[in-house]
This record gives sequence, C-alpha cells and structure tokens, in this order.
Amino acid sequence: MSFFDNPGMLAPPRVTRIDLSRGGFILACSDPLEEVTRCIGDWLEYWAARTPNALFLAERDAEGEWVRMTYAQVREQVGKLAQGLLDLGIGPTAPVVCLSDNSLDQALLTLATMHIGRPFATVSSAYSRLAKDYTKVATILQELAPGALYAGDGAVYASAIRASAVSCPVILSTNAYQLDGSLSLAELMRSREPPAVMAEFAKITPETHAKYLLTSGSTGRPKIAINTHRMLCANQKQIQQSWPFLKDEKPVIVSWLPWSHTFGANHNFNLVLCNGGSFYIDEGRPVPGLMEKSVRNLREVQPNLYFNVPRGFDALIAFLEQDESFARDFFGRLRAVFYAAAALPQSTWDRLERSAQKVLGEKVWFTSAWGATESSPLLTNVHWRLDGPGCIGLPVAGTSIKFLPNGDKLEMRVKGPQVFPGYLNNPEKTAEAFDEDGYYKIGDAGLLIDPARPEKGIAFNGRVAEDFKLTTGTWVSVGTLRVRAVTAFAPFAQDVVVTGHDRDEVGLLVFPTPAAKDVPTEQLHAHVREGLRKLKAEGGGGSSQSPTRAMLLDEPPSMDAGEITDKGYINQRAVLARRADDVLSLHTSPKLDRVVFLK
Repeated sequence: MSFFDNPGMLAPPRVTRIDLSRGGFILACSDPLEEVTRCIGDWLEYWAARTPNALFLAERDAEGEWVRMTYAQVREQVGKLAQGLLDLGIGPTAPVVCLSDNSLDQALLTLATMHIGRPFATVSSAYSRLAKDYTKVATILQELAPGALYAGDGAVYASAIRASAVSCPVILSTNAYQLDGSLSLAELMRSREPPAVMAEFAKITPETHAKYLLTSGSTGRPKIAINTHRMLCANQKQIQQSWPFLKDEKPVIVSWLPWSHTFGANHNFNLVLCNGGSFYIDEGRPVPGLMEKSVRNLREVQPNLYFNVPRGFDALIAFLEQDESFARDFFGRLRAVFYAAAALPQSTWDRLERSAQKVLGEKVWFTSAWGATESSPLLTNVHWRLDGPGCIGLPVAGTSIKFLPNGDKLEMRVKGPQVFPGYLNNPEKTAEAFDEDGYYKIGDAGLLIDPARPEKGIAFNGRVAEDFKLTTGTWVSVGTLRVRAVTAFAPFAQDVVVTGHDRDEVGLLVFPTPAAKDVPTEQLHAHVREGLRKLKAEGGGGSSQSPTRAMLLDEPPSMDAGEITDKGYINQRAVLARRADDVLSLHTSPKLDRVVFLK
C-alpha cells in the first residue's frame, strides 16, 4: 500500500455538503475533532518527560556552530524564565512583546510567557530594524500595552525602543547597557523555578489568551488578533488528524519564516512542539548573500518537511538546479513540500518537480493549506496527491466553510474551534468580522474543483476585496491573474500587481527578478510580450483575464511603505496607492521605455 493510499499515513478526504438558498452551500469535514490539549505548555511538559534527551531547538552561534537544546534543557530554562517574569510583576493580561527576529532566546521567552498564562506578541522586526520612521512600532506598542518588552540586541533595537517611549521593563539578550534600566535575559534565567510557576500553569484554561498577532498589511490603527490556547491546540490536533503519519515521523524543520506571522509561529513552530520534533532556526533569507546560509542549513540538516513562500522557493530552485549534490541532500528524506494557498506559480512547481525527479527518480509530494492570522492559521489542508497548484484542500476536522455568491465569485466564510474570538480592545472591528451565523468573514473566494465530487478539494479564487470591475462591468479576478502572470513571465517576474480599476483594460505592474537585469532590454520586452500573448490565449481573449500592457518597475517593493511583508508577500493595495503615477502612466500616457504592449 502506497503512502497516499494508506489511511494510517494520510486521512481519506471526507466532506459533507449542505446546500443553501440562492446558490450558496456549506462544506464541512465529516470527521469529528478529537480531544484537544488544554494549553501549549502541556506539549512541552509531555515531551520533556517522555523524550527529555531528544533535540528540540537549534540555532547557529556567531562562529557558525549549532547550539542545540533538548526538550529537558528547554523545559528547565522555561521554568527559570517564567519565574523571572513573575518576579517582574507582569499581570495576567499584559503581554510580553518581542521586537526582534527568530532566535533561541525568543523561543524560550515565548514558551515561558505562555507557561504562566501570560500572552506573548511578536512584532515584525522590520518595523524597528529596517524602518527609518518608528511611528508604526510606537503605535503598535501603544495598542498592545506590554507588561515587558524584549529585543535581541540592544545596539540594534535601542533607537526604536526609545522612540516608542514604553513604560515597562525592557529585556535584552545582548548589549543591555545600550538602554538605561534594561535587564539582560541572563538575569531572568538566574531564578530557580519555585512551585509558583506550576501554580500559574495550573490556572490556564483553553480560553486563556496565548498570543496576540498583528494582521498583515494593516494600515492606520493596527488590528490585533487574539489567539487562545484552545485555538492553537485545536489547530495542531486538526493537522494530526489530516496527517496521521506525524505519529511515527517526527517533524524535522529548517525555517526562516518569521514568528511575527501566524504561519511561521503557530503552524511551523507549534507543529514541531506538538509532535516532539526538531526545529532548526534558519538565519538565512531568500535574498542574495543570505540564501547561501539557508542552503548550508538545508544540506546539513536534511528536513523531512519543508515550508516556504513563493519568493523562498524561487531563490531555492536556482541552487537545486545548479548543484545536484545539494538537490540530493535536500530531497533525500523530504516527505513533503508545503506551499501556501494558490500562491505558487505553475512554473515554480514544474521546476521543483524536475529537480526532485532528477535525483530521486520520482515526484515530490506538494501539499498546501489555507487560513489566516485569525484562524491559528489552518482552515483547510491537503492530504492527498495534487496534480498542480491552486488547490487549498478541504476543511479540517471540526471546521465548516460557508460559500456565498459575491459578484461572480463564491465568498468563503469559516467557523471552527481554531477561529479567533475577536480583535483585542476593538469590539467594532470584531462585530464586523463575523456574520449573523457566527462565521468569520475571511475575505477570500473559492470554488469546488469538481462540483459533483466535493472531496476533490477547493480551489482558491483570490481575495474578494482585491477584485475590481472594468468599465465594461466585467469582474477581474486579481489573485488568479497574478499567479498566471508570474508564470507567463517566468523567470523574469518576481511578482506582479494588477491594474485597471474603472478602466477599459487590465494592466500589470511587474517587479523584475534579479535575472532580468542581465537580459538586454529588447529581449526582456519580447519575453514579456510573449507572456501577454500566453495570458490572452489562456483567458480565451476575455478582457478580464487578458492584460494588454505591462510596466517593468525600476524600484523593488518597499517594506517601509508597506508594499511587501517580511515574508515576501506583495500588498496589492499599498503598491497601487504608492505608485498611482505609474498606474496613470501605464493606462494613459505610457513611458514607452518601461511599458510592453500586447500586439
């Protein structure tokens, strides 16, 4: 029996459909949710007792050597830090807030905070480390009202902390002298763990706030999503029920994905902790000069599960194609390659498959899921073999999805134990987030791959809020067109932004890849023009899926301006607002040296 046919490895896809009036329906997982762990700390207690010497966390030190910690060592340090936090007098509702990148210290502090029933919040390090203006991080901290603030290096984060004017204890791993009155993390670890720590641990309920996460791409007043212990624990049980192989194959993960985002933290980190696996913190990034570090880590560790975003896969492919030895190491014990929703272009999928087949003689398993910051994050999961990108799977155990007609799409709304109770101190936005039946209005659209056989899965169909109408009245599906365009322009398009709101025709703003810089302009324009022809042929000539023009942008997306997240995702709305002049030029008086027309 193959891996894909064995219900002990992957759960068979089973769903129930309930039809509603006016073309809507509800799709729910047929399998009930099994018993859920009380809190995050129960996993740490379990594995520290059962497999105390098993590797849990690892990161490289300044000399490039791995610093490794077992479950027993992590539990010991967590107990010390937990008492240190109690000594600071942090109340049960005041979060410990982190401003810096993934690290062993951050992991220990996160676990310690949650072990005593206090919430933890990680703010994107870019707001403090890369930003020239600290207004955003100051606003976020004002909203969070932290009981304590943590950052890795005082020399790097001191300016942002001073500008934020926080009135709480500040904890730093190194260079604490940079801030008067700050504490070093080492000082908190000197405390021995008294009974008080486990007394606080015993008070935790499933509804206790575990984390506060900021919604991605928000502008103005930030929205802070409450994550309870029930949400996080339910989501891992849902993953286990979809992927039963986790009982026998402990996850080994190498990941750079930031813990300020739900996927990097709640999905990947918790997946390892829940199942007693090993997490290697990747100091690399999918950018020149840092990707080499990721390659070194992947070669040495050889993970059995690999998670990344499209930008990360694009950077990785070049190394896999150029170095067969690395490809053999990378795919050697890899069980699955995980991509998010429908964001992976077909061209990227094909290149990864070719690399795997070259060294393994067989295809690698691509799997995917769908969710949000407000859903812990996973709402659907793929637990069968896919033929191509676009499928987001089926609802996980205990989860139902309501499909409602919205324009020419079906809007998806969701309900399940992993869905958040609301936004912190924001009853108005909380009320707006749910419909009359208690379904969270996530803002995405989807459709059944085969309406007659819903067990075939759901196809992602873009963001409802991003879609727009042409002057002809035709709806433009931004999400699906974006992915198609990146594939059509491969390998010279890092990402695209779709334009044409209230205009006659669709246009594209194209962020070129580094490879595009090495190609003569005439050749590059010819390639893009051919891509436009492909899009027209694929779209059947319809105006909504057939862009007539594309502008090659000179400037990469700005993180400061909110055009791109630190995971590498493009914020369509922010790009259109910041580059309004480019959009106007593209559609009215194009700069011919930067614009390619469909002829």
